[in-house]
Amino acid sequence: MSLAQRRAAAAKYQPKKVDLLLVAEAPPCTDGQYFYFEDVEKHDWLFRYVYEGLYNEKPDRDGKAGRLAMLRDARVFMTELHEDNAEQPTLAQLAPHVPGLIDRIRALKPRRVILIKSSVYDAAYAPLAAAGIPVVDARMPFPASGQQGKFLTLFRAALADANFTPPAPPASAKSPATRRSAAGG
Repeated sequence: MSLAQRRAAAAKYQPKKVDLLLVAEAPPCTDGQYFYFEDVEKHDWLFRYVYEGLYNEKPDRDGKAGRLAMLRDARVFMTELHEDNAEQPTLAQLAPHVPGLIDRIRALKPRRVILIKSSVYDAAYAPLAAAGIPVVDARMPFPASGQQGKFLTLFRAALADANFTPPAPPASAKSPATRRSAAGG
């Protein structure tokens, strides 16, 4: 998928004001997989674990558009350090993209920024902090390849450091199983 297609998908869910900006490494190289694509059939790790980290609920594959809207309404937005598809870029390949990231972050004016993936932290944390960006000092893995539990622990700690708690989701946004258990059934 092209950068223009990814930007259009993200724009649909960009809040007017960003309280929490998440910065991932780069868009997936696999066509059809992207945080803001509504119909991702498999390996939607980043979206699924960010959502679980925020709402303590594993999202199913149905209803992603509604959950993306919840993130937007909670003033959460996600961008990437490297805007092009990049298969495991090195720090040397990521570093030239940091000035552009700083410009994009300044345009969004987030209250707090959390970096997702160790390589993003290693490439961007110090320059962002030096630029006066309100970035949380938290280094975490990408939520895949057996790192999901570690990601959730570190992501939730970063949310606490950012003093960010999303608003509770409306009952209509919860999964059927969650609604049943909340209703006592």
